[in-house]
Amino acid sequence: MNSTTAERLIELTRRFYSEHGRDFSDTRARLQPGVTRLLDNFQKDEAILDLGCGNGELARTLSRRDHRGSYLGLDFSLPLLSEAEREAFAFPVKFLKEDLTARDWPSVDGKENFDLIFAFAVLHHIPGSDLRLSILEKVHKLLKQEGRFIHSNWQFLDNPRLKERIQPWELAGLTPQNVDPNDYLLDWKRGSKGLRYVHHFDEGELAELAKAGRFEIVETFYSDGENKRSGLYQIWKKI
Repeated sequence: MNSTTAERLIELTRRFYSEHGRDFSDTRARLQPGVTRLLDNFQKDEAILDLGCGNGELARTLSRRDHRGSYLGLDFSLPLLSEAEREAFAFPVKFLKEDLTARDWPSVDGKENFDLIFAFAVLHHIPGSDLRLSILEKVHKLLKQEGRFIHSNWQFLDNPRLKERIQPWELAGLTPQNVDPNDYLLDWKRGSKGLRYVHHFDEGELAELAKAGRFEIVETFYSDGENKRSGLYQIWKKI
């Protein structure tokens, strides 16, 4: 994928979450079952970096679970960040505006390394292998030596209802030849119509990405949705 196409897809994602952030937040009033399953394995004093933190529901849930370690949530959507900041927390929480596709993340410069870095439903919005690896390099650098990178990716091709939301690339001014295999354009109809870019990962592609990013996959599972397979979750360990 060339840089012009990648930037167009990034802008498509920015526009979607800026224009539809509040409507999207309404669909995320609780954590996905796969995320809830993971929470039982966390220590209460671990330092957490949450990439694409959205409306802050994870931080609110951690607060209810008496988490004590620090939490930093990054997101570029001001509507979602305003939702995240609407209440106080019982442990050290901070939300900052940050574009994960930017060359640097100034808000985490000089920070201590993190025990856990999350990216729930984030990587599938990052176009192109080069940009994904750039983000993984930052994740690797920010993790402690035994730290874990935990992420989920949407498995919409396994759901006939969700597959119906796939739209032709021409609606975004692109063609199938412009994008990579397993790149899709999905519609949004809640509140008002919108379009968003999503990449469909399988386990094989994630294994290649983990190896290139110097991570070891320590756990894989599926969860969420009516079929309990709408989300592909993985835990990676820094190597």
